[in-house]
Amino acid sequence: MTATTTATAESPYQSYVYAYPHKTAYRPLPERPQLAELWRGEKQDALSLYLHVPFCEVRCGFCNLFTRIGSPEGLTTAYLDALERQARQVREALEPGARFALAAFGGGTPTYLSAAELERLCDIAESGTGADLRAVPLSVEASPDTATADRLRVLAERGTTRLSLGVQSFLDEEARSAVRPQKRAAVEAALGRVREAGFPVLNIDLIYGIDGQTPASWVKSLDAALSWCPEELYLYPLYVRPLTGLGRHAGNASGPEWDAQRLALYRAGRDHLLAEGYEQVSMRMFRRAGAASASASAGAGEYACQTDGMVGLGCGARSYTSRLHYSFDYAVDAREVRRIIDDYVAAPDFSRAELGWVMTDEETRRRHLVQSLLQGEGVDLAAYRERFGSAPELDFPAELAEFAARGWLADGTDGRLLLSAEGLAWSDAVGPRLFSAAVRANMAEYEAK
Repeated sequence: MTATTTATAESPYQSYVYAYPHKTAYRPLPERPQLAELWRGEKQDALSLYLHVPFCEVRCGFCNLFTRIGSPEGLTTAYLDALERQARQVREALEPGARFALAAFGGGTPTYLSAAELERLCDIAESGTGADLRAVPLSVEASPDTATADRLRVLAERGTTRLSLGVQSFLDEEARSAVRPQKRAAVEAALGRVREAGFPVLNIDLIYGIDGQTPASWVKSLDAALSWCPEELYLYPLYVRPLTGLGRHAGNASGPEWDAQRLALYRAGRDHLLAEGYEQVSMRMFRRAGAASASASAGAGEYACQTDGMVGLGCGARSYTSRLHYSFDYAVDAREVRRIIDDYVAAPDFSRAELGWVMTDEETRRRHLVQSLLQGEGVDLAAYRERFGSAPELDFPAELAEFAARGWLADGTDGRLLLSAEGLAWSDAVGPRLFSAAVRANMAEYEAK
């Protein structure tokens, strides 16, 4: 049996691996360690900073992010109050000389906040943690309806280098199918405002696999995005997950036919962007050739915010030390999300880690391989050997042998372990195969609840 026919017996869309381990593997930490203890001895001269805003104006049908739709009067103010308390206590846990090299605001939708609230969010990042937003790459996520001129002006003035706009589709009928209430005219107007604001990097998110989408309509949406010459494009396969709007309705696309559709659309999108002068950074990320030097993520790769030494602020944020990943509780169900946000807003003390995952040597190696192999540039074998005193084929012989048998590894590479073009296409099946048994068990237990 050939590698291709073996691979097509299962789904290439098993899990979007944007972090390892995923928060569904985290569990309560019985000892609730002090943050000062966790950060003692950690490298702190080039930290990453992430601020999470858990609010959106609407919930898209495919969304399983930790987010609340709307906010009662006073909740955003109370949330920023809690964020400020947390920032101050986290800063006290870091060394006096701690420095930040990257920053990002995510969600939710950070631009759900008003212009004045965005000013305060930036103030919290700077005065609360000591980050200099104008001196480091700062990435901010936005939606078309909330990308208003006053909000964008604040972000530009405070040093935002990359604005990521969640468009998903330029075609109104596809947006409706994805339960995303938006009109193309509003999207185009928002893009005009973003370009006028002058951010060095514009990223546009698009989704393929939407009900009714065809190769022709997919390319049409891509061309609409390309007309704005974005420095970056992310192409996401549609997932239909439990507790989402799409997931609650019977009869959603699933199975081999849908997998084949998504793979065909992925390849069509990939080939179209490559022909238009874009470089493939990962399965999802494409960067316009020549734009890398201006990009807020240049040289950092898609998983830059997932490196050790990450400080997360907000109830949906994670933090990473070399020995422990930690966060607050996680949920998708609306009632549970509201409970977690209310608990966060009411909390006076953020000096301890509540939930997390201990990073053993094995888990650290797995994480390194996941982060590197799913990138177009692959694993630098010399760097791996310097860090771990070993080689991936010695640490993960069974996994890599399977990848090779399936045709997922590139041949004849010099000093690097790379996925083949087909391997990149199957990234969402490659990544989960590198999860440890313990992580798999915890994730399965969470999903079964």
